[in-house]
Amino acid sequence: MDTYLLPTAMRELPAPWHDLTYRRSQDLEALTPTEERREQARHVLRTCLPDRRQNVHDWDEELRDFYDDRDDHTLDEADAWLTRIMPTTSQVTRERVVQVVGAWADMGIPTVPQPPTEQWVDRVAVEWAASVRQALACDAFAFIERAITAGLLNDGEAEDAALLAAAFVRVGVAVEAAVRVLVSLGRPRGEQALMELVRDAEVRDFRPYARSRLLGLRRSVYQVRAREVTRNQEPLLPEGLQGLPYSWHTDFGWGATLPDSHSLAQARSALEACLTVERVPDDAQMCSDAPADCSAIAEVVRALMPYPRLVTRERMNQAWRECQLLGFEFQGIDAACFAKVWCKRIADRVTAAVFRWLADLPQGGGAAGDKEPAVLSATALWAAELAERCARCGSAVQEAIWFLHRTDDVPGSREALARLAFDPSLPVTTRDTAQEWARRRLQPDRYPEGHQDEGDRGR
Repeated sequence: MDTYLLPTAMRELPAPWHDLTYRRSQDLEALTPTEERREQARHVLRTCLPDRRQNVHDWDEELRDFYDDRDDHTLDEADAWLTRIMPTTSQVTRERVVQVVGAWADMGIPTVPQPPTEQWVDRVAVEWAASVRQALACDAFAFIERAITAGLLNDGEAEDAALLAAAFVRVGVAVEAAVRVLVSLGRPRGEQALMELVRDAEVRDFRPYARSRLLGLRRSVYQVRAREVTRNQEPLLPEGLQGLPYSWHTDFGWGATLPDSHSLAQARSALEACLTVERVPDDAQMCSDAPADCSAIAEVVRALMPYPRLVTRERMNQAWRECQLLGFEFQGIDAACFAKVWCKRIADRVTAAVFRWLADLPQGGGAAGDKEPAVLSATALWAAELAERCARCGSAVQEAIWFLHRTDDVPGSREALARLAFDPSLPVTTRDTAQEWARRRLQPDRYPEGHQDEGDRGR
């Protein structure tokens, strides 16, 4: 007697949904998403939805790692045996999995025990059944997404699709396909479902992905808010930064700005202003459920405040509330601390951009076409002092030291680099960076002009 691995409803799915071969996707592509077929797709989703969280493809990760870089078709052939022996949902049985495992053993698949154990067969059976659920759900969501794009769903269908998509994300099956449906539904229905998911601890490791897609839906909201007038709002950055015309979208880069008395004075004013921004203690940092979250928070702050003049108390409070809506988890900080953290980070980015620009200016008397040689000559003096101060307080350390290296023919830069290299009160990483560039000056034969190791600038 066969031991079925799928519930009755899945075994009785009509064509082409019951087909587990490549032909199913092809047949579905050719079908017009009529109302009856859309209901059928949702029925497929309801039958495929497991009652608990699934781990899809866990059983063959070791196998896939083994064949990852091999130029052969062994893994494809191993996969083909599954649908060759079980081409329809009604044929997914433990006995047929035993046949597949036997075929794998004959092929010499290294991860198959010799002889295959009952425990290993059971593991493959469970995960193959989960893979079937995922494949069918992905196709059903793709079919529904096509209907959404064509504007065919009514309100009831859209609500049902959103509920099903959210349910699949929570159990970890067909997550990307489900989230794509929610994105296609847009605002407000899809957006609301995604907001609930990113705040749901049950979603766990899929939260960053759901959040990234939710951010895509929210960008238009941020763009509208960024265009709003900041009249009567409290600026959070010093005056020397508020007039900068450079955008965070270009990392505050100065690009092809010419080095004249105005731009150099603006650069100096910006650096001096950045040094006055409060340095938040290291323990007052944002803590969340994934490293990628920090860049996502930055996207929110950047979108709402793309220019330094837009960094205000009111907009920072908006960013704080928006991050809470997006399900970010903070530890030990409130809205005021959040504003201080991001003012510091913005100042550090501006500082880095200024030193990159200064470091790339032509060195020597030919700068700016010799029109203002006195101004350019004096630049290295005040810039070296500011670079040392920035490196000492931990702001744009790499860029500041790189600038000192680039201008180390000037005594002030050379002396500042030496002080940073051997000051025991500085962090080890700061000293090591300064020492590396100091050594390069003392050993020019080892480091030819223009040579940079990978990651030297990284900025």
